[in-house]
Amino acid sequence: MSARRHFAVFTTASLPWMTGTSINPLFRAAYLAKDGSRDATLVIPWLSLRDQELVYPTKIVFDSPLEQEGYVRRWIEERVDFRPSFSINFYPAKFSKEMRSILPVGDITECIPDEMADIAVLEEPEHLNWYHHGRRWKNKFRQVIGVIHTNYLAYVRREKNGQVIACCLRYANTWVTRIYCHKIIRLSGATQDLPKSVVCNVHGVNPKFLEVGRLKLKQLQNGEAAFTKGAYYIGKMVWSKGYRELLDLLSKYQSRLSDLEVDLYGSGEDSDEIRESAERLSLAVNVHPGRDHADPLFHDYKVFINPSTTDVVCTTSAEALAMGKIVICANHPSNEFFKQFPNCRIYNNDEEFVQVTLNALAEQPTPLTDMQMYDLSWEAATDRFMEAAEINLPTAEPRIQQASKTYFPTFLRTRKLKQSLEDASVYLHQALSGLEVTRCAFGAVPKTLQPDEQLRKDLGLASPPKRKKQKQKLMT
Repeated sequence: MSARRHFAVFTTASLPWMTGTSINPLFRAAYLAKDGSRDATLVIPWLSLRDQELVYPTKIVFDSPLEQEGYVRRWIEERVDFRPSFSINFYPAKFSKEMRSILPVGDITECIPDEMADIAVLEEPEHLNWYHHGRRWKNKFRQVIGVIHTNYLAYVRREKNGQVIACCLRYANTWVTRIYCHKIIRLSGATQDLPKSVVCNVHGVNPKFLEVGRLKLKQLQNGEAAFTKGAYYIGKMVWSKGYRELLDLLSKYQSRLSDLEVDLYGSGEDSDEIRESAERLSLAVNVHPGRDHADPLFHDYKVFINPSTTDVVCTTSAEALAMGKIVICANHPSNEFFKQFPNCRIYNNDEEFVQVTLNALAEQPTPLTDMQMYDLSWEAATDRFMEAAEINLPTAEPRIQQASKTYFPTFLRTRKLKQSLEDASVYLHQALSGLEVTRCAFGAVPKTLQPDEQLRKDLGLASPPKRKKQKQKLMT
């Protein structure tokens, strides 16, 4: 296509919920539209006032989508050095207390007009499509790119009957991503392997962290004390986010790490238990409430310790590297991207953890080069995204003129068979997702086939056509 490309970035969460699927797609949309050669629309969920009160922190709520759009725009404008030019659309959604997730309501492909439908970027495509009942993504958009953010299998395995649930979820994820996406990008090898997928970290860091890194570089070059504090960790305060592994290591090697002082920052449902466990250690382990990692409080720490292996790509590790710190992390697929940076110290076992920690406390971080800073930036992440998604490549079609007379009919038959099987698979998924009893059996929020009256009013959506007209439309 010689025409200007349009990217519709659909995601499963929005600010002020400070989660990865709120923040990273927001940066992606901003940087896709940055140079003016591409158009981008960020498509985010709109929640009713009742659901907003359950999801958003510090009692932040919005009376209208326009008010929330203003909040989102102010947030991103405070963190980038250019004026973002992307659009924001909203789709109706409900919050599931059981799944602790926001789920789409109705056919969210309708949020993008047909004349603008070019490239759809589905942030968490499995999540967006578990209960999708509506227009087929591949029919509406020329290209559909899925970006896998979350290792859902690891989460469900911790639940009752987790292995059985994980087996079913693995199949469901494979099914919906195969039939609705042309290409899948997995942020790291810690995610589920899916058809038509590549592994590539297509995320960058908030530019504010790179500014801190440049300041620390100048201080080091001038012979000043750039890092005056020791070690810390920041993350949601739940045991599964690495706190159990960290406290176990510190407990096991208290005598060898006697000079270590660690500050832990986070808030979460396990905060009290983690604080009590830390107090039982003879080491100086201080537990503090959660704070924004960009807070100046963190600038002077030298060592970031992150033993978590449940992340896909740990954003806080990338941010710490961008600020010029030494990062200590486990040899795990989620940390593969960070191995290229000299300040990333990998350990394979408990003994190595002790040694790299002692070395990190005794050394100064290696100054980041311009290329290393670029690799952490959203500019580089956008370039990696364009390459991994093969956006600039023409759609792969068979070279008919070079195909043999024997091969070409066979190829057509094979291709037609694959398409027929995919069509049947889509039909089955649409049939199951169109039944209220089936949807609820598999965890959907009840009565979410169509937006309710309140969501329609908030978003200015027309009332649904009568059932008789819907049947006539389907028959035609």
